[in-house]
Amino acid sequence: MPIEPSFGRSRERNCTVRLFWPAIAVLMQMLGLILVLPQLAYGQQVEAGSYLLDNVRVIIGDGSVLESGALLVDGGRISAVGLRSEIEPELSVEVIDLSGKTIMPALIDSHAHLGYEGHTSWGAENYSRENLIDHLQRYAYYGFSAVFSAGSDPDALAYQVQQAQLAGEFPSARFLFAAGMAPPGQGPNDQFLTHTVALEKQTGQRILYGVDSVEQAIDSVREIAAKNISVIKIWVDDRGGSQQKLAPQLYRAIADEAAKNGIEIYAHQQYAEDMPSLLEAGVSGFLHGRIGAGLGREIAQQLTAANAFVVPNMGLGELRREAIGTDDFLRASLPESVAARLGESGQRLLKANREEALEAELRASFGHLLDANVDIVLGTDAGAVPDHFFGYTGHRELEIFVRLGMTPMQAIVAATSKPAQRLGLDDLGLLQPGYSADLVVLDENPLNNIRNTRSISLVFLNGKMLDRAGLAADFTQ
Repeated sequence: MPIEPSFGRSRERNCTVRLFWPAIAVLMQMLGLILVLPQLAYGQQVEAGSYLLDNVRVIIGDGSVLESGALLVDGGRISAVGLRSEIEPELSVEVIDLSGKTIMPALIDSHAHLGYEGHTSWGAENYSRENLIDHLQRYAYYGFSAVFSAGSDPDALAYQVQQAQLAGEFPSARFLFAAGMAPPGQGPNDQFLTHTVALEKQTGQRILYGVDSVEQAIDSVREIAAKNISVIKIWVDDRGGSQQKLAPQLYRAIADEAAKNGIEIYAHQQYAEDMPSLLEAGVSGFLHGRIGAGLGREIAQQLTAANAFVVPNMGLGELRREAIGTDDFLRASLPESVAARLGESGQRLLKANREEALEAELRASFGHLLDANVDIVLGTDAGAVPDHFFGYTGHRELEIFVRLGMTPMQAIVAATSKPAQRLGLDDLGLLQPGYSADLVVLDENPLNNIRNTRSISLVFLNGKMLDRAGLAADFTQ
């Protein structure tokens, strides 16, 4: 089947990456590329395209775990996983003993905004091919295999970077993106909106599609479909009265036409109370959970009935009150001057205060989602505002998930197989035969403490070990 160009994800199951990546893997094999891993901390070296990760705890990504298992990688893909006695590798396959370590699928961020963060500044002036690659590599450094950038990218430039990545020009997390739609001149927060408009003028490319009539909504969806963009993000938020809220008749027309063209609709909604009407219109996911008193048992059940997913997105509010610059896990990827700026101050505390009543309200609302078996998926909104950093914030979001009622295993599923399923990434999110060997080796067991997802020893993307030390050296310059 010929491969069609795609700006976002492919028409079939909405995933460009699923179509292109296997072809690239085959091409790599045809070219005779050989996987060579540098000397590992435990004194072994792999010099072939096949290797066995042995004697290791294997978190599959679907809620199951092998306490003492093995995983065989061949040509960038997982060819076997199970007990060591069940796997018979070729004699030439290098065996890597990972005693005491844990492997799990690489993480996926289902809500981010790439390109604008410059670490010493934030805005349209930073958006470039090089900056996109930097952000994608920061995700990889923190153990992510994919990221979805939600409606804020100039389409042609984003497509070019996506295709360069798929062609193997640089190692990074996979890049997916969407078109954005709102009333004319509206959508992102007021600061972000100024920069998206400036970036459209700067690049001459579309980012936001403004609609103020049913006819315009239909035409815009068709224009997006012609570009083979298969996700539209809509903003239904008046930003405290500073913007116009997308009207129900418009988002219904958008959703109806999108369904005819195989396009999914993800929503940024103002309140939880907006969710039922958006569900009726056909929205398949919410990029802000609006966890709290407004999201109760009834809405949670409606979400389940509609098979819609929710990104809680709690860290965006929490982390801006913390002295995150003192966290060594973040400092490892920041210039010292940036880390120092984010240290303890009147605005940032070493330990943020949490109001007990509000915390109880959040736990209750989150509990309703869990009780209703709503698909909760990891997303961070990283990059939407200054100093909300890529990769790091994903690990912090998982800590919030567990604090509000998830088990560590549930949080890992929410960060691996669930977003992979929702984003149509059919070869990511699970450690199973046939899947891409995108995985993280951890020194500590995250099932004992979710903060152990930070204990990253190695990251593998498409079967190749990432040079994390080299990336960190670049990031901290």
